[in-house]
Amino acid sequence: MVKPGLFFFLLFQLFAVHLTSAQDNFVGESQLEPTALLFQDQDPISLRLVFSTKNLKKNTNDSTYIKSILFIQNRNSSWDSLKIKLRARGNFRRQNCYFVPLKVKLKKAVTRGTLFEGTSKLKLVLPCLLVKNNDDLVLKEYMAYKLFELISPYHFKTRLANIEFSEEKGTRIRKHNIKAFLIEDLDDVAERHNGRAMTRRVHPLYQDDLSSLQNSFFQYLIGNTDFSTRGAHNQKLLYVDKKYVSIPYDFDMSGLVNASYATVSGMENMKVTISKVTERVYKGYKRDIDLMQAVRKEYLTSKEGIFKVMDDLNQYFQNPGKYEQAKEFVIDFFKIMEDDKQFKKHILDRARSR
Repeated sequence: MVKPGLFFFLLFQLFAVHLTSAQDNFVGESQLEPTALLFQDQDPISLRLVFSTKNLKKNTNDSTYIKSILFIQNRNSSWDSLKIKLRARGNFRRQNCYFVPLKVKLKKAVTRGTLFEGTSKLKLVLPCLLVKNNDDLVLKEYMAYKLFELISPYHFKTRLANIEFSEEKGTRIRKHNIKAFLIEDLDDVAERHNGRAMTRRVHPLYQDDLSSLQNSFFQYLIGNTDFSTRGAHNQKLLYVDKKYVSIPYDFDMSGLVNASYATVSGMENMKVTISKVTERVYKGYKRDIDLMQAVRKEYLTSKEGIFKVMDDLNQYFQNPGKYEQAKEFVIDFFKIMEDDKQFKKHILDRARSR
């Protein structure tokens, strides 16, 4: 039998290791597999695409793709061309957007010797609508991915792109010059972490406590309700280091982006709680109070780094006011995090038990 004193000592030691983990894993990455060449550099890349948006929306689904060519500009201004397959993704954007996000498939043999070497699957996020400052909305969603990359080692790598898109409209070609970004595939994330991509659902309370809190605080930071770790909505599940970790994606409905088409999620009665996406509501589950405070501290410690990520993207905005709106939105998050009463009211007291 273990003596009571020894039992509590061992329990304390275990908890201390968990808190240390919160500090070690908040920023940066551990010993991982090498990142694909495409994501090792963060300078925007220039791409060219040619396809019919109408054909893409009408004739592609989860298993049906259309053929196309992707042109990539090299550092010496020459262009490589790759045969690719494309399909539309995202039910909402397929119905409501002029452009749709794309799933891209490449044969690894075709990519050899190019920037895309070793990459076989990607997502490509385009603007939704043909409106003024549409590129700024893409930049703010890209910003959200870069913020989470700072917060958690378990994230999707991304790369900003300038795209010259030739849209086939019957016998005519309509030219678009747009901002976009590429997202690595979940299988590549799993490989980087020596983990496994999961398709099953795992209740959030059986997922890793630390990663779950980092995720939930992040969703609160960007003002996002369009996700569910329980329903696996806009979350991908990874099994790594004997734990389940949810990785968030698709942030265009967040208050940080504040797109004209964004709506508060109908899941989990969010529409009863808030009326617009720029109002925050915490959707995370109750965890150990000391661990929640530890993750809070790490967010506060990383405040300067978070704003640096944002400031580094300021140069790409068409409308400086859109960037300032995003910055003010994050400033408001830190006002809550820095105030004990506000943190208790909006985070601790709001956390879900089921």
